[in-house]
Amino acid sequence: MPQPSLSTLLSTQLLRRAGIMAGVSFGLALALVGYLFGFADDDYFTRLFRAFFVFFWLLSVTFLAVVPFVSWAAAKWLAQPEGTPPAEASRKPRNAPASTTVRKPTRTVTRSEKTL
Repeated sequence: MPQPSLSTLLSTQLLRRAGIMAGVSFGLALALVGYLFGFADDDYFTRLFRAFFVFFWLLSVTFLAVVPFVSWAAAKWLAQPEGTPPAEASRKPRNAPASTTVRKPTRTVTRSEKTL
């Protein structure tokens, strides 16, 4: 079975993500416009389109640009170079206690009978 090319795989994943974001954006826009202005408004479809566009734009920029860039930047800039051993945390050595304290066992107290 032939392997799909990278461009095909990338475009199908991108289209799938865009479709999911479009559906979520449409649902959010529908709920927002319906709640704020009602469904019997003259400018209902104009407001619905504008709200859909804003939600879709915000979701697209966030999940297709910002999140992948932050992941890439964190992996590239914060990763240690290969071959470098991880730095050990420098701690002060703990002083051993001067003397050990012997604790007495707690004694159990029986309940007194209740009188009414």
